[in-house]
Amino acid sequence: MKSEEQSKQRKYDIAYLRMASEWAKLSFCERRQVGALIIKDRMIVSDGYNGTPSGFENFCEDENGYTKWYVLHAEANAILKMASSTNSSQGATLYLTLSPCKECSKLVHQSGIKRLVYIQRYKDDSGLKFLEKAGIELVQISKNELE
Repeated sequence: MKSEEQSKQRKYDIAYLRMASEWAKLSFCERRQVGALIIKDRMIVSDGYNGTPSGFENFCEDENGYTKWYVLHAEANAILKMASSTNSSQGATLYLTLSPCKECSKLVHQSGIKRLVYIQRYKDDSGLKFLEKAGIELVQISKNELE
C-alpha cells in the first residue's frame, strides 16, 4: 500500500474506532463497555456491544460484581447480527475497542473477517495470537490517537 493510501486508511481506522467507542457506551455493562463495528467496502454492515442476550435483564454483573457467564461480547453480537442479515462479513474489517478473547477470535476467523483494528489489548492475548496465525491483519491504535 502506498503512503498516501496508508494515510487515508489510518484516518478511516481512527474514525471507525471513534464510532465503535461511541457504540460501546450503549452497553449496560458496568465493569467494561466494549463496542464493535464490521465494515465492508467502507460501509457499516453490522455493529454490536457487549451485553446480555435478547429477552434477559440488562444487568451484566452479578451481586458480587462479576460478569455473568451468558453476557455476549461485542464482536460476537456484531457477528451474530450479521448472520441474521443478508450481508456478508467475508473480507471485512472488524473494529473493536478491546481485542477479542480466544473464544470470540474463532468466530472472527470463521466469519471471514480479514482485518482487525482495535484500541486496547485484552489481558489474555491468545485470541490475537490465534488470529495472527490465521492470517488476519492486526492493527492496534492507541486511545491517544483517537483524541
